[in-house]
Amino acid sequence: MKKILFTVAASLMLTGCSLYKKYEAPKPAPEWDKTLFGTETPAVATQGASIAQMSWREFFSDTNLQALIDQALANNTDLNTARINIEKSQIALKTAKLAYLPSLYLTPQGTISKFGSASATKAYSLQMELSWDVDLFGSITNKKRAAKAILMQSQMSEEATRSNLISSIAQQYFYLQLLDRELEILTLTDSLWAASLETEKALWDNGQAYSTAVNQLESSWIDVKTQIIDTRLLIQSTENYICSLLCITPQHITRTRWTTAAEYHTATEGQPVFEPRFIQVGVPATMLQLRPDIRLANYYMEEAFYNTQTARAAFFPSLSLSGLLGWTNSGGGVVTNPGDLLLRAFGSLSQPIFNRGRIKGNLKTSRLTEQNLQKKYVQTVIDAGTQVNQALAQCQAARERHGFYNRQVQVLHEAYVSTHYLMDNGEANYLEVLTAQESYLSAQLNEAENLYDGAQAVIALYIALGGGTK
Repeated sequence: MKKILFTVAASLMLTGCSLYKKYEAPKPAPEWDKTLFGTETPAVATQGASIAQMSWREFFSDTNLQALIDQALANNTDLNTARINIEKSQIALKTAKLAYLPSLYLTPQGTISKFGSASATKAYSLQMELSWDVDLFGSITNKKRAAKAILMQSQMSEEATRSNLISSIAQQYFYLQLLDRELEILTLTDSLWAASLETEKALWDNGQAYSTAVNQLESSWIDVKTQIIDTRLLIQSTENYICSLLCITPQHITRTRWTTAAEYHTATEGQPVFEPRFIQVGVPATMLQLRPDIRLANYYMEEAFYNTQTARAAFFPSLSLSGLLGWTNSGGGVVTNPGDLLLRAFGSLSQPIFNRGRIKGNLKTSRLTEQNLQKKYVQTVIDAGTQVNQALAQCQAARERHGFYNRQVQVLHEAYVSTHYLMDNGEANYLEVLTAQESYLSAQLNEAENLYDGAQAVIALYIALGGGTK
């Protein structure tokens, strides 16, 4: 019998040791370093640091944009909620750590009893009760580690909220600059087309043009007027959205002027979109260390791992120690006055035998949750690589289109000037002038929108690589 008991105890101890095992983060698959961003992704550096390692102040050098981001980081409601969640998780972790300590309660009691004609009996006790759950098989330890993983999840969620907020502010800021640029183009076009309309009216008065030409030019001029109104409305709506992110009332957003194509090509301060160093992304392993969502997925797996360990620990016995110390006048059913000191200590060992399948079901559920989160982790990494691939492709496309749009604007401007000169001298009709003006306007707007697309792509690349968390 002694050998059997010793063998059972040794088996329990050896099995219990595995319940204290720490979580090990998964290692990136070897092929991810070569294929995660795509085998034909443009401008992927094989060495060097990732742009995500740059702080957002370094990445966004526009001082007005920096001021907006600072204000958003201080006031944004979603970000403040994420910070509160961190504080809640810190409290939960502290509580889990204190679970190692015994509980102590003060439990004063008093009773008055009377039977028949006997006089009333008064009993009292002033005592302190102590209880202590001994962590034999790691239940408390695993709960504490799971609470720490939850705290890290809260911190990763805060970082993700922070980077997304920075991205949203930057995107809306650049969109405001684009709208300002479009409004500038449309306002200039308005004055040019008004001049063309006056010229055409003069030719009509002299019998050198038809009324159809005047009507057509006026219709196009009115279209530009309506575009100006729509652009101003978009500017106000975008400013209101930024104010909402900043948690302030609607007001004007101070911003720098949208750079011209020539300035943009040299990547001036505030918008270094086409600088090659901003498109060198480093190796995929760097991204895995920086992206909040990937780290968050890892901490989800860590929590699930410790929850499974806790579910396993439920199969083993639990040991509780209790004690009582106090002063009472009720000793063994006999009331004596004065009272005397009372001391009591006891321990209990509880080994689950049958719990209607609850313990076994919890373990199976925990293991299935682990498997599911492992698959989600892999999917998160793959999605991250896809985002980087897409952002890189968009950066490259915007950079390649830039030269063509720039040249197109120059060519169409020359065509517009020449056609207008010919019309002034009666050598071109209104259709040629109208076509030249509309083509020139469209080319200018396309060039500005392509620059904005490039800015959006670089911001997306920065965030996709884990930027904006510091």
